[in-house]
Amino acid sequence: MLSITDLKTGVTFEDNDEPWQVLEYQHSKTGRAGAVLRTKLKNLKTGVTVSRTIQPSEKFQEVRLERKKAQYLYKDNGFVFMDSNSYEQFILEEKIVGENGHYIKEGDEIELCYFKNSPIAINLPIKVRLKVTEAPEADKGNTATAATKKITLETGYTISAPMFIKPGDCVIVDTRDGSYVERSS
Repeated sequence: MLSITDLKTGVTFEDNDEPWQVLEYQHSKTGRAGAVLRTKLKNLKTGVTVSRTIQPSEKFQEVRLERKKAQYLYKDNGFVFMDSNSYEQFILEEKIVGENGHYIKEGDEIELCYFKNSPIAINLPIKVRLKVTEAPEADKGNTATAATKKITLETGYTISAPMFIKPGDCVIVDTRDGSYVERSS
């Protein structure tokens, strides 16, 4: 069982039959009151992020998520994946894949997290390499600040990038916030 002293960033626990992950935590003690733990938690099943104050009397069951490799095949009424070991195909709903769907392309091998034998999330690397399919011509003009333009990636996702990026270039994108990192060869 986990107590408030065990709940640190990245720890996964079960509460009301739901898997939760600690994103942020802060121990707090005020006056004569007992110490509490102020946390920001993410529900791994639904993706909802909540702030919660945890009392010292509360205990939680630690969760060990099973991780398996799978290959992304295509999108058709959900995201179709193939298990890398058994070669079985299965569909993940868009709510499970979420924003991560912007960064995966056909043939990519990714890591799936399972909770009680059902997939609840996908793990992507922090940075991914994607090809630019559309980028407007750069306009000369006011460039006192870093000028950017909207580009479209091979997955259909649109991001802001520097003016020198053109169609056919490959770029590195940060999957945490969808930002341009650098041009790749």
